[in-house]
Amino acid sequence: MRFTEFKFGNELQEGLDMMGFEQATPIQQQAIPIIQNNKDLIACAQTGTGKTAAFVLPILDKLTKAEQNNKVNTIIIAPTRELAKQIDMQIEGFSYFTNSSSYPIYGGGTGVEFDNQKQALKKGADIIICTPGRLLAHLDFNYFDPSGVKHFILDEADRMLDMGFYDDIMKIANPLPKERQNLLFSATMPPKIRELANKLLKNPASISLAISKPAEGITQSAYMVNDRQKVNLAREILRAKGRDLSHVLIFASSIKSVREIKRTLNKAGMRASEMHSGLDQSEREETIRDFKNKKIKILVATDILSRGIDIQEIELVINYEVPHDAEDYVHRIGRTARADRTGEAITFINPKQVRNFMDIEKLIEKEVPKLELPKGFEKAPEYKIQSKNKKKKRWRNFKKKKPTSPK
Repeated sequence: MRFTEFKFGNELQEGLDMMGFEQATPIQQQAIPIIQNNKDLIACAQTGTGKTAAFVLPILDKLTKAEQNNKVNTIIIAPTRELAKQIDMQIEGFSYFTNSSSYPIYGGGTGVEFDNQKQALKKGADIIICTPGRLLAHLDFNYFDPSGVKHFILDEADRMLDMGFYDDIMKIANPLPKERQNLLFSATMPPKIRELANKLLKNPASISLAISKPAEGITQSAYMVNDRQKVNLAREILRAKGRDLSHVLIFASSIKSVREIKRTLNKAGMRASEMHSGLDQSEREETIRDFKNKKIKILVATDILSRGIDIQEIELVINYEVPHDAEDYVHRIGRTARADRTGEAITFINPKQVRNFMDIEKLIEKEVPKLELPKGFEKAPEYKIQSKNKKKKRWRNFKKKKPTSPK
């Protein structure tokens, strides 16, 4: 299912296009229509399945279609500051072309940072992403007006209860308007989560997703690599393995990347074709037919091809970029080793994508071997999460976005 099928507003869809989001993951396919219909929801979904976008996108869509005011519209509760920051960063990306504002609220900062959080609450950031303890500290001062809250979201609820936040969650929920939408996301669904849901949610819809795992016949590996090295690395891998392969699938996250990779490989004498949403149906069908019939052996594609294609002889899948979600990774590499065959999946990881790939390894419950770059390549980056610059925008002064005139 494509994101365009959700009928989001133009500004939000433009942000998705810019970020290379085309195909919705299973949790997004099921959750987004429920949230669009204003129903409460309890969802069992792991980190890395795209659950953040599943609740953020429909909320942002509602905000773009509503009149702006100076009250907080949505409260998202997360168990840790790291997750709160991560959610806020995703919201900033998705909402880039919209007038919606967000602000993270968590402990560990200075008095100046506390004051910035206070201003976000008083002036009405559209979306507040917070840890329970820090929000309660602000609520004690009585300068936050919760009367405008229309959405109350708990992310990783099971983890919050394990950390002893049950009472804090109930204290936060108590002064909120009774007429609001409640969304609860949890990796597991023990009785205590059901108890919390019964107290907070009204006739909720329920989603529970079984997590798929890669087939045993897939040999997985990865390279730490800078973006400027990727094209040469792909070329080197294909030169080394190419004679023994009849079908190679390369996944990239955007149409622009697909075209660039195809052009570079063709220049190097490696015949490649492309598959993405920019092609019409007849062009797609012809490309798949040529690929199946071995007229071309290298196909470069977006995630439009990660689900549904049934070509059993694909021996190698290359992830030119780390997928946005772990579920996408499983579907991508699942194009090889079909029908009890064996296959290989290689992923290129740049330093900014290390956290994403760690989430993937956590989801598939396997550490993927990191290979050394071939001779002649400059030294590879380290496989570690990049340290944050203290001047990062996370402690930005809160400023409400100005409404734009209708187009």
